[in-house]
Amino acid sequence: MPNHFVFDQSNSRFFGQLTNTYVSPGINTPPDYGAAVSAREFMATFNNSSTLSILGGSVTATLQVSNPNASGRTLYVSRITGGVGVGLSLLSSFSGSLTMARAATISSPSTLTPFNTQFGNAATSVMTARSSTSAASGGTAFLSLPLNPGMFSFDYVGGLIVPENQSISITVSSSLTVAGTLTSFANISWWEA
Repeated sequence: MPNHFVFDQSNSRFFGQLTNTYVSPGINTPPDYGAAVSAREFMATFNNSSTLSILGGSVTATLQVSNPNASGRTLYVSRITGGVGVGLSLLSSFSGSLTMARAATISSPSTLTPFNTQFGNAATSVMTARSSTSAASGGTAFLSLPLNPGMFSFDYVGGLIVPENQSISITVSSSLTVAGTLTSFANISWWEA
């Protein structure tokens, strides 16, 4: 049997060979790059740190970004990062968790100012960013997983979309059973269109 390509021949009705003659160097950029160039990419960050007593304790960092009603924009999540830092005096039992939720409520929130990733640009975000040292409650959790000490990173490149009158919350919780320094932190970057 001859070695012929059945589908990609120029005289075939299934011909799909690219006709663009531009070959090298190929340039491909993610959509958040264009958003940053247009001064429409923003970031928010929050961390909570505590030096725990001999009995240990827990530290929680919650970061929430809300898209207000009638904002005229949609939030596209670019990346969510964070983690847990542990400085121990003794060996102990550690536990950590990450939960992401839609439309959750946070208690005693503090307002954060979203940072424009185009340095020096005065464009501001229409989103409302807030933080809390308590876990988010209610809403719909769409990701929940255990954490080890260290960092995590999720690249969504627009794969999470927050329309008007919706919010996304990221809660990082960690605990120790003995003395030590514990830090929980969460970061989110997004673009608006």
